[in-house]
Amino acid sequence: MRPETQRPTISSSFPEERNEPGSTPTSSEVEAGLPFILSIALISATALSYEILLMRLFSIVQWHHFAYMIISLALLGYGASGTFLVITQRWIENRFSVFYIGNAVMFGLSTAVCFITVQLTPFNPLEIVWDSRQQLYLFFTYLILAIPFFCAANCVGLAFRKLSMQIPRIYRADLFGAGVGALAIVLILFLVTPDIALRIISCFGLLAAALAAMDRCCLVAKKKIAALVCLAIFWSLLLPPAWTQLRLSPYKGLSQTLDIMGTALLSERSSPLGQLSVVESKQVPFRVAPGLSLNSVREPPPQLGVFTDGDSMSAVTRYGGERESLAYLDDLSSALPFHLLDQPQVLVLGAGGGSDVLQALYHDAAHIDAVELNPQFINLVKVDYGDYSGHIYARPEVSVHVAEARSFVANQKAPYDLLQLALVDSFAAASAGTHALNESYLYTIEALKGYLDSVKPNGIVSITRWLKLPPRDSLKLFATALAALEARGVVSPGRHLAMIRSWKTTTLILKNGELTDTDIRTIQAFCRERSFDVVYYPGMPRAQANRYNILQAPYFYDGAVALSSANRDEYIQRYKFNIAPATDEQPYFFHFFRWEVLPELLSMRLQGGLPLLEWGYLILIATLIQALAASLILILLPLLRLRRSVGGSAGKLKVMSYFTALGLAFLFIEIAFIQKLILFLGHPLYAAAVVIAAFLIFAGLGSGSAIYFAGHCRRLGHSPIAVATTIVGFISLTYLIALPLVLDFLIAAPNVLKFTIALTIIAPLAFFMGMPFPLGLAWLASTAQDWIPWAWGINGCASVLSAILATVLAIHFGFSAVVLMAAVFYLMAGALFLGQKKA
Repeated sequence: MRPETQRPTISSSFPEERNEPGSTPTSSEVEAGLPFILSIALISATALSYEILLMRLFSIVQWHHFAYMIISLALLGYGASGTFLVITQRWIENRFSVFYIGNAVMFGLSTAVCFITVQLTPFNPLEIVWDSRQQLYLFFTYLILAIPFFCAANCVGLAFRKLSMQIPRIYRADLFGAGVGALAIVLILFLVTPDIALRIISCFGLLAAALAAMDRCCLVAKKKIAALVCLAIFWSLLLPPAWTQLRLSPYKGLSQTLDIMGTALLSERSSPLGQLSVVESKQVPFRVAPGLSLNSVREPPPQLGVFTDGDSMSAVTRYGGERESLAYLDDLSSALPFHLLDQPQVLVLGAGGGSDVLQALYHDAAHIDAVELNPQFINLVKVDYGDYSGHIYARPEVSVHVAEARSFVANQKAPYDLLQLALVDSFAAASAGTHALNESYLYTIEALKGYLDSVKPNGIVSITRWLKLPPRDSLKLFATALAALEARGVVSPGRHLAMIRSWKTTTLILKNGELTDTDIRTIQAFCRERSFDVVYYPGMPRAQANRYNILQAPYFYDGAVALSSANRDEYIQRYKFNIAPATDEQPYFFHFFRWEVLPELLSMRLQGGLPLLEWGYLILIATLIQALAASLILILLPLLRLRRSVGGSAGKLKVMSYFTALGLAFLFIEIAFIQKLILFLGHPLYAAAVVIAAFLIFAGLGSGSAIYFAGHCRRLGHSPIAVATTIVGFISLTYLIALPLVLDFLIAAPNVLKFTIALTIIAPLAFFMGMPFPLGLAWLASTAQDWIPWAWGINGCASVLSAILATVLAIHFGFSAVVLMAAVFYLMAGALFLGQKKA
């Protein structure tokens, strides 16, 4: 999440049509040199890098959904900058050097200082419902983190205010810098830990101030330049490490584990994919066995706990090659498919610490392909703790692959007997509703259909999930499996499915063929020996459900039977949680919230009903409301100072509508493209880096070409704004139809080719998306010059709203609806200027 990537600009004297941008500057304006242009680019790059870094930092010290809320509101510093410049633009006009360099220095220093300050604030998001002080701490956090973004936005705004004749040049540097920053922070986070990255970013902000001081448009003494450079070096190298050390929430799994006597942090590995923390407990060793049968008499070996971002623990098991030490793995619900198959060829998705690989080894699998997204996790098990883990990832019958699960499956031609999807998230995270905003392409209709395509006839897809009460995950997965089978042309999908549950997990079996009587007897015997409950198999009587881990009623069985009946849609509609099948268009598998149930859950808060709420989703809505309220204040406040022009109230409404539409539409398209390309590029990180950088860089090229595009349109008698927005709307609508077909057809292409294809697809759309904003500023400069800072503030506020609103719309209507709405916004913006040749 970040501010409008089509970065807002300010101009006090953007030339009218008779004096186009790029012409000879006025005598009162000094042309900016290369150092100043580099300063703009460096500030823009650092600001975007800082935003992404803050998301990582808060994901580690708090949780992802709170990071989303905090950063979203902090980014309103861009909108606040527009309001500030409207009010002060006359006063600061002759103090450009002092204010630009001062804001750059403040930006560099505040990036580190503000985060350090926030870490010292006793904010605990888990107490926000009960403790009114937490709301004050949260508001203080918003204000503090908004300071760096406010200063960075002031730098760009001040540049456009002073150097109005050079807007295209400065704007291009702004966009290119942001594009480079999106790629640079990913590289930096692969090389250093997040706290070190914070120091680096802070140093770059100060170096941007030094660059500006070297330019002829600022005229600062060399001694002051040297002082700035020394300050940057001192700040990055000599800042005490304890100041930037991350302080995890005491309620995260890693913090609570380290409070136990005898536990020790052995090592940490960090990357943009997550911070891995390896913990050992010598007095009470870890023994992770999700849903282990209560009948089991076989104790798991000692284990090391591996926490991702301070939570979501998985385990590395001590293994010396003795098969008997792994016998406990046969007492997990996930062992069921190995009793239905003989020496299978196995594909494990989400191998992590290797528990599922060990389970397959214990059951004499012929060969195991283990797929893991995070290469550092593989290296940890294979190298760092290879002796401890028994070098399981180096065994001849095990092949390890660093890949995203769906992309790996799509590229496999040799079918498997068993595809096993590991339990890849922690019980605490799953139960708390913190995954509600997470897109997961592992549990969609298209995903399950692809899994079934990758197994042999009568092969099995096995998926284990945490058990939740009331049932949510399990029933949603069951409904998704039914839909996937129907999508493959199966007439009676219920005859291909079986589900069992332990006291803490459920395991779903999807067979590429109908379950036989022998299969059913094996399932019954497996559950009887381990006191597991059978949830569903074809023709199962209700009396066989709910026998061992007894609930008030056989909720899981009743739900599975209802979903496999002709009344499935009706049952889904009246169920108290959202259990409709997830799709690639709406990949929010963990979103179970229904608004109509909220009053009931709140009424049960004293009886423990609050844990059933999906805090991630509710915080998203709360963030949207807060951002909307703050944006309205920041947008309406400058109206008290603006002179009447451009048609009075009607003109103000036109300006507000135009720049709001652009702010919403740009990020709508960008966010939708990131999601559309995750599967294609095989990695969320690659998708985000490629899409953000490509949109910024090509939009920069488009904005630089806006002058020539406008001149050509006017010679033909057309409005440049109307033509540019129409082209963007047309390309967006074309991609809406063609893009899924193209990406599905080329998903098996080599990675280098796929990156090239992605850039080729983005380039024309982003190029024309870079034009409407500077063209709008040019029109505004020729009619109401003092309104330009206001337009910038509107665009900045709309951009913050856009990122939040795009997620809400995608959850409820899908990403295609987000793109469609973006196209409508562009067309509406262009319609405001139909028939106006000068605009």
